[in-house]
Amino acid sequence: MQNVFDILKERGFIEQTTHEKEIKELLGKESVTFYIGFDPTADSLHVGHFVTIMAMAHMQRAGHRPIALIGGGTAMVGDPTGKTDMRKMMTKETIEHNANCFKKQLSRFIEFGEDKAIMANNADWLLNLNYVDFLREIGVHFSVNRMLTYESYKTRMEKGLSFLEFNYTLMQSYDFLELYRKYNCKLQLGGNDQWSNILGGVELIRRLENDSVYGMTFSLLTTSEGKKMGKTESGAVWLDPNKTSPYDFYQYWRNVDDADVKKCLSLLTFLPMEEVNKLSSLEGAEINKAKEILAFEVTKIVHGEEEAKKADKAAKALFTGGSKGGSIPTTEISRDELGEGIDILTILQKANLIPSRSEGRRLITQGGIKVKGEKVNDINYIVKEDDFSDDTLMIQKGKKVFHCIKLI
Repeated sequence: MQNVFDILKERGFIEQTTHEKEIKELLGKESVTFYIGFDPTADSLHVGHFVTIMAMAHMQRAGHRPIALIGGGTAMVGDPTGKTDMRKMMTKETIEHNANCFKKQLSRFIEFGEDKAIMANNADWLLNLNYVDFLREIGVHFSVNRMLTYESYKTRMEKGLSFLEFNYTLMQSYDFLELYRKYNCKLQLGGNDQWSNILGGVELIRRLENDSVYGMTFSLLTTSEGKKMGKTESGAVWLDPNKTSPYDFYQYWRNVDDADVKKCLSLLTFLPMEEVNKLSSLEGAEINKAKEILAFEVTKIVHGEEEAKKADKAAKALFTGGSKGGSIPTTEISRDELGEGIDILTILQKANLIPSRSEGRRLITQGGIKVKGEKVNDINYIVKEDDFSDDTLMIQKGKKVFHCIKLI
């Protein structure tokens, strides 16, 4: 069997390793228990988490044992990495709710159970720590001078770094120690922004347990221009279908830039690299075929094959001028509510296509709204029953956002 290290490297996952040769040898000779942490700062995982989730899946397929660590304890403090300001403090109840949402979502991608993956929550050991004992056992091994050189802390020094957040590296390092002691966890994986936190755990175990453990980080999901992927005008691209519909999720991947197709196919699908290379080498209009396959494959993994087929059908129906899109986001309006007609701005608000009427007026003035495929030029345009075809009306915002108004 091919070493999973080579698979991850070929597909472009691996960014940094603490000991490349040793990690590759370890993964090639035995089943390794490894972990990735997910702080429940929202009630859904998003596209930014998906690279590490895919890496976990590749590792499990190769016979290694994942630990999905929910950060119920670390979320009480908040990771300062990549943040210009202190994270908003969340209540224990909110964190617990978010953690339960994460557990449910992760179970769609990783197989948990006896002799399978492990689900753990660092609240189980962090929330009951004795602070003085923790400082004496753990804090003594960390140099403040060195920690201040970490990128996650350096970028915060100008605006102010709270002592609360300064503890984050110690807490994450302690997680690794706890998982090492409890499950013989030998490897921590994470996004490349977690490098300094991972190093802390590797060194802590070496000092306290006199044993070698390892760390490996993955590329962050960025465009060819270096910008983070997974953001739209309306916010993050979530893995929860109630926050980002399967159709919108599909459309996001269908519309990635040509230059990002190979990276996305490599990191976010299980397609063989031979097929990835073939698809990403397509040029001109043919690259759209590769984007359709990308969108279908990623949507299938996240939402299931049935939803992927519905989203694919809906997108193709729109492309060919059809009005019955299946899984296109839909807003229902009763005939009584429609009456003699409703102005376009009210319709756009009901469909959550605009945050305010002033934004709607701006969009219409700039030609950014179409009804039945035709630009709306009048901000006072009235939508009437005869605008509907088979009780449906398609509204387009910009080039890529479609919404169906259904008359009931």
